[in-house]
Amino acid sequence: MKRPALAHRAAAIGALTALAALACCGARAATAASAFPHGGLASGETTQALRIVLGLTLLAVLPALLVCVTSFLRTIIVLSMLRHALGMQETPPNTVLLGLALFLTLFTMSPVLQKLNQDAFTPFMNGRQTVEQAYERGSAPLRDFMFRQTREQDLALMVELSKAPQPRSPDDIGNLQLIPAFMLSELRAAFQIGFVVFLPFLLIDLIVASILMALGMMMMPPATISLPLKILMFILMDGWGLLLKALVGSFH
Repeated sequence: MKRPALAHRAAAIGALTALAALACCGARAATAASAFPHGGLASGETTQALRIVLGLTLLAVLPALLVCVTSFLRTIIVLSMLRHALGMQETPPNTVLLGLALFLTLFTMSPVLQKLNQDAFTPFMNGRQTVEQAYERGSAPLRDFMFRQTREQDLALMVELSKAPQPRSPDDIGNLQLIPAFMLSELRAAFQIGFVVFLPFLLIDLIVASILMALGMMMMPPATISLPLKILMFILMDGWGLLLKALVGSFH
């Protein structure tokens, strides 16, 4: 007979606990309703929630923005082409190339980022600007950077493909035409630099292949001999320093 009594007591305690929790929730709801009689949150809390949502959205699209509107695209392509020119498919690793490209992008974009932070991000976070004002003032330095790197032919191509009216000034060109034109110009510049990088290594491959054929060593892969020679030449001429200087200096 003790077990049913214990079960009844436990059920009673659980019911009282549930009622107490409901009472607490009701009291909190009443307090909130009295604080905000119109049923909405305070303007400060709404603004803070909007900032959090915008921050999370920015973090989600940050990789795409990094590739599309910064100097990262040109840098990573040139570094990848250098690795292929050396003949090493996995050295340096992708993580190393990505890290180096990120730091070079930071060095190149630092004036733009400082202006963006000063004119748009900091005033918006402090509540001195609306979302529209922050977007307009934040996109201005990025657009200026992209216009300096973009060829007129690529801009004309994107305007033609989008079937937009002919612009009379840079302000008439929207981001829908500017960003892909900027990416096309970056691809062109990256392939031009990569072609120049490939030439000396290609010359070494041709010389090694000719020497092996002259010696009758046709079964020996030329890469076995040319790879250490290319690495030695790249180290002696301070290839990394020259390449990084050329990359950073190629941005207007």
